[in-house]
This record gives sequence, C-alpha cells and structure tokens, in this order.
Amino acid sequence: MKLVEITKTGFDVELDIRYASNNNFTSAPIYSRPRCFLNEEAAENLQIAIILAKQMGYRFKLFDGFRPTEAVQALWDHTPNPDYLAPPTSGSPHARGAAIDLTLLDGNGDEVEMGTGFDAMTVKSHHGALDISGLAQQNRATLLGIMTSAGWDFYRNEWWHYQLFKPRRYPTLSDVAANTKMMVSE
Repeated sequence: MKLVEITKTGFDVELDIRYASNNNFTSAPIYSRPRCFLNEEAAENLQIAIILAKQMGYRFKLFDGFRPTEAVQALWDHTPNPDYLAPPTSGSPHARGAAIDLTLLDGNGDEVEMGTGFDAMTVKSHHGALDISGLAQQNRATLLGIMTSAGWDFYRNEWWHYQLFKPRRYPTLSDVAANTKMMVSE
C-alpha cells in the first residue's frame, strides 16, 4: 500500500503533528519527526474536504494521520483506554493510513472553538455533547458536514477524528514497512 505525504504546501493545510512533540496526552514525543501520511484514497478524500472547507472560508490544521503500529502500541501502553484509542490487536484505522485527526482554521488562521482541545479524553469531546457552547456545537457540525460530504466517516467519541469507511480493507503498517521514518532519528 502506498502512502502519500501530506505537506503544508502540497495540500494547503497547517501541520501540528502533536505526537512528534510534548504537546499530547503522553507529554512526550512518540514520533521522532513531524510527518503526516495518508493512504491514496484518504489523501484524495482530504483534497475534496480541503476544497469544500475553502469554499466556506476555512482551512484545516492536521494533528495526525498515519500512525505506525509502533506508535499505536506506545500510545496504548501509556493509556489503555478503548473509548479513545484503538487497541493494537484490533488494528487502528490510523495504522492503515485511513484516518486523520484535524480541526478547522478560520480566515485569520486561528483554530475555531470546538469545546475541548485535541485528544481530550472526556465526554465533552463526543459528537453531540450537550455541555459545550453553541458556537462549539456549530463548529463541530460544520467540520462534520465538510468531512462526511468528502467521503469520511466519523468516530462518535472524538470530534477531531475522521476515517475512511471500512478501513480494515487496508493493512496495518509499521514504520519500517511504510518507510515513513517517523519513529527513528537519522
């Protein structure tokens, strides 16, 4: 399976690859370098979503895409919570290059209000959460509309997570098998 690198210039997105920094729920880098990849179908769907968002005055900030199996294991070892992380044995859609974590940016390049931050493991992160502001509800609905119109499925517990329908048709990949060099320093 071929992976496509998602770059700022190639896709007109902002990249904030959280698992390559301390700014994630583990408070430590999981990746050694901030790179974002998707499988070819997911990259095509992202391009459609980018066009739809642009027509509405938005851009995307991407937090994560392909997540090598080693990273899936590391995140699970830190926080084994199946409500927010795929157990390594089930094969995460991220490890298949079939999932993306993202938010909307407004016309000034600022993140729109979503009610919680990325990777907040709380019921306030769920689609349909009632204890967030009306503005956050509206922004989540806008993101949901854009992404589902572009062919993405959503995960009900995370407003930021979108994946291809039937992602299991793609194999899971390690960093070595994918040749992404996300997990090793050179």
